[in-house]
Amino acid sequence: MLETNLVQSLFSLIILIMSVIIHEVSHGFAAYSLGDPTAKVQGRLTMNPIPHIDLYGSIILPFLMFFLGAPFLFGYAKPVPFNPNNLNNKKWGSSLVALAGPASNLILAVLIGIIFRIYSLYGNASVATQELFVTVVGINLMLAIFNSIPIPPLDGSKIIEPLLPYSFTRSDFYRSLEMNGTWLLLVIVLFGGISFIYPIFSLLINLILG
Repeated sequence: MLETNLVQSLFSLIILIMSVIIHEVSHGFAAYSLGDPTAKVQGRLTMNPIPHIDLYGSIILPFLMFFLGAPFLFGYAKPVPFNPNNLNNKKWGSSLVALAGPASNLILAVLIGIIFRIYSLYGNASVATQELFVTVVGINLMLAIFNSIPIPPLDGSKIIEPLLPYSFTRSDFYRSLEMNGTWLLLVIVLFGGISFIYPIFSLLINLILG
């Protein structure tokens, strides 16, 4: 039983790492398509995990969450750099680049869900196989939903930024929030402040996998 749980945890960790890499590479491709070659020049438009691995976000944090019995695994890769001044669309460019990350995880979850439904129609999916599909879809859905929360430095804050008053996004308060948002987010997570995402998660995973 312990060996089975270890294998499942290692599989989840591998899927998590690959999913956050897809997330970050999508940011880079979106920026490149909008006129900014920064990620390409720095060799970040690759699925090779080495340039993307962040020691804390990709390894230490997921392992800590696992050993502390967190209800879900979470992690992140090194942010893919981009220069907003190079983007063709100055108003919405950064927002589109930010949107590309969560969108890539949501699209991946839907595609894997379609494969699962087709597989289920033409074959008898074992419990182990179902768990593998649920793991892949679940991790990508959680990444998509969590990163869409509009709190800096998450993508959600950049997605909605063009809709916010210019004076607010240039205020000292907003800049301070951008610099210290990680700590605020950590406190919110630790005290259950993101429990609202679980109904959304349950709804989406049921829609995708049935």
